[in-house]
Amino acid sequence: MLDPRLNHVVAVARAGSFTGAADLVGVTQSAVTKSIADLERQIGYSIFHRTSRGALLTDQGRDFVERAARLLDDAGELLRRPQGVEDAYAGTLRIGVCPASLEWRLATPLERLLARHPSIRLDVNGASFERMVQQLRNGGVDVAVGMDEAFSVWSDLRRTPLGSNDATLFVRRGHPLLDRVPLDKADLAEFDFISPSDSRPYGEMIRNIYEEQGVEWRRRIHIVDYFPIVHRIVAKSDAIGVVAVAHGLSPSFQDRFATLDEIQLFPKAPLCCAIRAAWEPKPAVRAFISACIDAMPP
Repeated sequence: MLDPRLNHVVAVARAGSFTGAADLVGVTQSAVTKSIADLERQIGYSIFHRTSRGALLTDQGRDFVERAARLLDDAGELLRRPQGVEDAYAGTLRIGVCPASLEWRLATPLERLLARHPSIRLDVNGASFERMVQQLRNGGVDVAVGMDEAFSVWSDLRRTPLGSNDATLFVRRGHPLLDRVPLDKADLAEFDFISPSDSRPYGEMIRNIYEEQGVEWRRRIHIVDYFPIVHRIVAKSDAIGVVAVAHGLSPSFQDRFATLDEIQLFPKAPLCCAIRAAWEPKPAVRAFISACIDAMPP
């Protein structure tokens, strides 16, 4: 029915490499490489930038992949729905989360979603903001949940407001900062930071701490979104981490760590669900957004 090269080009965009795409579609890497090269010759422009780190979409390539992904999705939905059976929610719902440390916020919405529509199959993945926007725009995910401020700069995305994420700083018990009263940003700049994201709002605010003190921030900031790793690094060093306020109140957390409540570095960060503005969301996406609004009202 559809040109198989469309499947290959969408796979490369979603995997970020020709090797990863070959694994997704079950062919050799050389077959994918040849397929994409043939397609680019036919349409007259490059779909991907080939780099040592993988394949990145060109501007024209992003538009091509978005249309190809939509065609494949529509064809797949048409073929998997048996004649006479109407279940518009059946199939895989691909949900992106950025930063990935927000995944815990989806526990209640997803529980409610599956209770209402048990035919939905979930595929939940966390990634950096930049990577998530690319996946959202090329069809790698159907909907993304993250910081509204970060998504707001992309005019081709449509956002639905959710609740906010309240975060605070934390350090290990016995950290030198706990003996400093009063505590200010200059004190923080003496130590390394672990930021869950390099994008707004966290990345920008943490960089400002060092810039205000004339400190080279590139030598002081780790970008780690997987909280168990953050937890381990903070426990074994003098680095400063970021934690959700709700998690910081748990007894198990407070046994080993202390929050730096004296400094309110981060304002309430509004969250949102983001989808492609030009595409009509499928019923499962609308149901997911509705479940998120129920659990995290704006």
